[in-house]
Amino acid sequence: MKFLTTALAATALVAGMAITAPVAAQDKGTIGIAMPTKSSARWISDGASMVEQFEAAGYETDLQYAEDDIPNQLAQIENMITKEVDALVIAAIDGTTLSNALANAAALDIPVIAYDRLIRDSGDVSYYATFDNFKVGVQQATSLVDGLKQRFGDGPYNVELFGGSPDDNNAYFFYDGAMSVLQPLIDDGTVIIQSGQMGMDTVGTLRWDGAVAQARMDNLLSAHYTDQPVHGVLSPYDGLSIGILSSLKGVGYGSGDQPMPIVSGQDAEVQSVKSILAGEQYSTVFKDTRELARVTVGMVEALLEGGEPEINDTETYDNGVLVVPSYLLEPVSVDASNWEEILIGSGYYTKDQIE
Repeated sequence: MKFLTTALAATALVAGMAITAPVAAQDKGTIGIAMPTKSSARWISDGASMVEQFEAAGYETDLQYAEDDIPNQLAQIENMITKEVDALVIAAIDGTTLSNALANAAALDIPVIAYDRLIRDSGDVSYYATFDNFKVGVQQATSLVDGLKQRFGDGPYNVELFGGSPDDNNAYFFYDGAMSVLQPLIDDGTVIIQSGQMGMDTVGTLRWDGAVAQARMDNLLSAHYTDQPVHGVLSPYDGLSIGILSSLKGVGYGSGDQPMPIVSGQDAEVQSVKSILAGEQYSTVFKDTRELARVTVGMVEALLEGGEPEINDTETYDNGVLVVPSYLLEPVSVDASNWEEILIGSGYYTKDQIE
């Protein structure tokens, strides 16, 4: 355990670069928390939940957001290591760029928890806290198919596929989970990908950028859907869904005699929940970041106090150097039929935030 006075002095030296959450004086040490961006409400919630729970457990926190800038995040993490924080919690922007920094952390016996995004190509990742990401994709595709049947009958259905950011390991799990449901329907002709665009190398959306998704949807519509309708879009994240929906509405879907296609999502962001209630986005996947923070805090406490972190998976997440012991939380599919029970009933949102 590092001396608190040393950590505070180091924090003061780099205050200009850090976004450090206000904390009460504690004596259990300092946890460095590196988050990717504030552009997504989800990551803001993650950071706030971890700060709250680490402080409640007696730790100080150094929370920093890199705004999806890889060199910025690397510099933030290196500063945390220089300050000799007691542990690092990292939601990586690019999970392949941190090997050297984590080797430096390991040399100082600083444990590293990969938070919701797997850190690849490093043997210095202690544990991984995340959701069952394959199941997220299964839920997205299952909801998509259910919506297609409900809105458009028996098919066949014209569907387009969107993937997450290719530098985020989770994006492949989401896509593979979804395709485990969709591929048999593609094979038997129930689902038709009119563009022929499949595979993460083709449908991935760098940095999960909604504007990029909107532009690609514009191109798909103009190239393949001038004389036939699109019935559904597999979207792996609410931020992409909003861009996709903007494109669809721009050519008249959701008005007149053009029913809105079924569009999936993930993260249950407020804008998308409102969109679901408005009959636009069909569904999302809720991942309770409070629970993810709880698991992460428990992992760090166990590591720093000489215990064994709770894990439930030792096979799935091979980062290219080692299989990272993990704890996988359960995602929950949300649509117009259960949003209030899941999101309001759990206390994650208040009704005033949504309605």
